[in-house]
Amino acid sequence: MSETGADLNEMLDPLTPAQAVLDEADLQTGLAALAGLVTDTIGLDELLNRVANSAVRAIPGADGAGVTLLRMDLPGNRVAALAASAPFVKEIDAIQYDVLDEGPCITAALEQRTVRSGSLGGEALWPRFGPRVGRLGVHSVLSLPLLLPGQVVGAINVYARAKDVFDEHAAELGELFAAPAAVAVHNAQVLSQAQKLAVQLQAALATRPVIDQAIGLLLGRSGGTAEEAFARLRHISQAEHTKLAVVAQRIVDEAVRRARARHTNS
Repeated sequence: MSETGADLNEMLDPLTPAQAVLDEADLQTGLAALAGLVTDTIGLDELLNRVANSAVRAIPGADGAGVTLLRMDLPGNRVAALAASAPFVKEIDAIQYDVLDEGPCITAALEQRTVRSGSLGGEALWPRFGPRVGRLGVHSVLSLPLLLPGQVVGAINVYARAKDVFDEHAAELGELFAAPAAVAVHNAQVLSQAQKLAVQLQAALATRPVIDQAIGLLLGRSGGTAEEAFARLRHISQAEHTKLAVVAQRIVDEAVRRARARHTNS
């Protein structure tokens, strides 16, 4: 074969050595971006957005990507958090989760495997989702479950407007990206939950003194035990659909007003 013929074959090869090198470089760039994410300096939503954007760079042919946290133990709408690299991805994922409860992400998470399609408009696996997304001009999808041992964290959905974009090579690169992404997303989720719990505990500690004061006032009025006074306070809270601390503060404020009124009249 002539040198010119060899060059022509390389140009026609869908995955030339040069392209493979470029794909590997893009994957490494995406993985480096994941490694650089420090979950205690950014929130969960921002981390998910960065993972979505890194997936677009790491997976060849991607026009957009979304990251979804799922609760597979819940029926119906299982979405716990959602991020997208582009508005059209957000629109597609809203169709998948909020409208149809059907699509590649749900399949990938339920079956814990990579799924892909190069012709969504005629995809029998998702008979409602596929044609609807095809009419939006998006025809290829690659969905990668975010897996930890014994746990499904969520999934990455990668979309392309052209048909038959994601081949086995793209799926392999996507899986290499999804493995560390699952760890990063899970760690961010755990940290977010811990931060929310810390805020709740701080709020509880801040309201504890006023609740104790209200219990003391109720004891002074009607006697009984502290447990009985707290039960009365909780009953008022539930009956009025008002937070316990708000009810306690009202009782204390009323007691202060009465004390001031007696002092003024004396």
